Amino acid sequence: MSLHFVVEGDQQVDLPEGAKADQLLEYAGKIQKKVIGIQLDGKIYDMHTPLHGGGEVNYIVKDNSPEALHLLRHTAAHVMAQAVMRIFKDVEFAIGPTIEDGFYYDFDLEHTLTPDDFDAIEAEMKNIIKENYHLERMETDQDGAEEIFGQQRAEFKRELLRDLNDQVVSFYSQDDFTDMCRGPHLPSTGYIGAFKLLSVAGAYWRGNEVNPMLQRIYGTAFFDKKDLKAYLLQLEEAKKRDHKKLGPQLDLFSFQPEGPGFPFWHNGGSVLFNNILEYMREKLHDRDYEEIRTPIILNEQLWHESGHWEHYKENMYFTDIDESEFAVKPMNCPGGTRVYKNGYYSYRDLPIRMAEFGLVHRHEKSGVLSGLFRVRSFTQDDAHHYCTPDQAIKEVIDCLELLKEVYNDFGFTNYTFELSTRPEKSIGTDEQWAHGEKVLREALAELELPYQLNPGDGAFYGPKIDVHIQDAIKRVWQCGTIQIDFSMPERFDLTYVDSNSEKQRPVMLHRAIFGSLERFIGIAIEHYAGKFPSWLAPTQVVVIPISTERFGDYAESVRRDLKRLGIRVKTDMRNESLNKRIRDHQKLYTPYMLVVGEQEVEAGTVNVRRRDGVRVPEALPVEQFCSELLEEIADRSLNLTIGTV
Repeated sequence: MSLHFVVEGDQQVDLPEGAKADQLLEYAGKIQKKVIGIQLDGKIYDMHTPLHGGGEVNYIVKDNSPEALHLLRHTAAHVMAQAVMRIFKDVEFAIGPTIEDGFYYDFDLEHTLTPDDFDAIEAEMKNIIKENYHLERMETDQDGAEEIFGQQRAEFKRELLRDLNDQVVSFYSQDDFTDMCRGPHLPSTGYIGAFKLLSVAGAYWRGNEVNPMLQRIYGTAFFDKKDLKAYLLQLEEAKKRDHKKLGPQLDLFSFQPEGPGFPFWHNGGSVLFNNILEYMREKLHDRDYEEIRTPIILNEQLWHESGHWEHYKENMYFTDIDESEFAVKPMNCPGGTRVYKNGYYSYRDLPIRMAEFGLVHRHEKSGVLSGLFRVRSFTQDDAHHYCTPDQAIKEVIDCLELLKEVYNDFGFTNYTFELSTRPEKSIGTDEQWAHGEKVLREALAELELPYQLNPGDGAFYGPKIDVHIQDAIKRVWQCGTIQIDFSMPERFDLTYVDSNSEKQRPVMLHRAIFGSLERFIGIAIEHYAGKFPSWLAPTQVVVIPISTERFGDYAESVRRDLKRLGIRVKTDMRNESLNKRIRDHQKLYTPYMLVVGEQEVEAGTVNVRRRDGVRVPEALPVEQFCSELLEEIADRSLNLTIGTV
């Protein structure tokens, strides 16, 4: 049996069943020496893996593409594991996957790993890379795998093997190191250009607290030393911006032992949270959204009907009410459908756009909690559009335009789009999926938005567009999403009446822009490095009298004048030196400090200092300062403008 391949869009190639990707290299031309793998119909294969189906082939070359870095970092994880084995001898390996920006490997060994071990491990890794060992792939069955495990400590791998049932089992070897692994990998260890071990941590096997605790080493790798250096500098900057430190420092939020994984919002954080809600409500009002609110706890039967029981049961919280089972909602959409179903709609009423800032709860494992980025309760800025099939493209376009507008307003001007198509486990007909993907593609095309295809990563109920934003230090975050749902209109019998007075199913769109407000606020804290623009800042102005006794009354009168205008303002009456009070508020990143003394009292003015050290040369009348600040706030300026020439 032969396999047919279309290479790089034009070359037609036939190879026998079981051929490997390296047999396609002769068609690579000038880039042949740079090729490290292929994408076959969107899936990554290394040069060692037998191919059992034809399709469209694109070469993966040594560059900073996600596909190339995946191959690189997966191999770097094996090199690290090999080095740990050589140094510490009696080691059992668990898993060693790639992750965003790097890789890790979990180990079971008697020695307690610390960063002090990194020099020795990195030195041995360099030796392995220098030797340029070829990675050899071997495929076997369960019995063959057990034979290999007989030469290793492999209880964790045996557990993984049992999950494979009768599937082909693959191993990769490089010199004295052999590991059960699906791949893919680089052709040899010498392709690794630069790497760095970053940290060590404890990790439960399979993330479950009842399982053994393993030791995990995190690292990263690049093809070029310059890229590694740039990444390490980015990490240093990220540490300075870490929202887990800045949040408590700025008195925005905290986490308490009485509620692990549940954020406690302080006054400043609540002001920030509500400012973002107010901003978004203005946007929704302009686009004719309705706003709804649904219960946090709903009968368990609803989650069976929606299909979430099957997919999210392990991450849900439950309780009994009146001898019936109830669940705390992990998402808002099933409750939102109840509101739609409670109404009666004709085609003339559609589209219906229902927004909900809904608090949801998910039972995340303690090992994955990470500040505001991964919590157990969070607020989704959900909206659900119910429309006719003919309206679907326009509704998706409206969502995309809103996404762009919001991100730009917050200073996220670089973003990318990803179209995810039908996964293996899904519901709906081929026709529904084809139509849904066509709607999303045409909406992106209408706005001339380039996108990356992410085959097979759609939701189980429909295709989706995910939006990734880039922050001030060029880190990428997935936030927004637009999804087409074939499940809930069918499961919940949602209908509208068409022009022939016949009931029809509406198209249901799910969309979120922030995704999780908590996570977005964490991203924003780090994006701004805690220095919020004045319209977002919890405290916009602080009035500081040079002498509290002599000028405190005037400072208070200025505060009252500003507060009456809706400006968030405080006075600092502490018995500290003027310089210390100014420095303290600079550390809190208060946008404006108004210093008042005898001259300001006599003239009815304020001496303006900004958190960035800029001093307005001349004292401003209070009315002028207020007017300029209110204009800056109304414009939602990302920069401080008072005192800017």
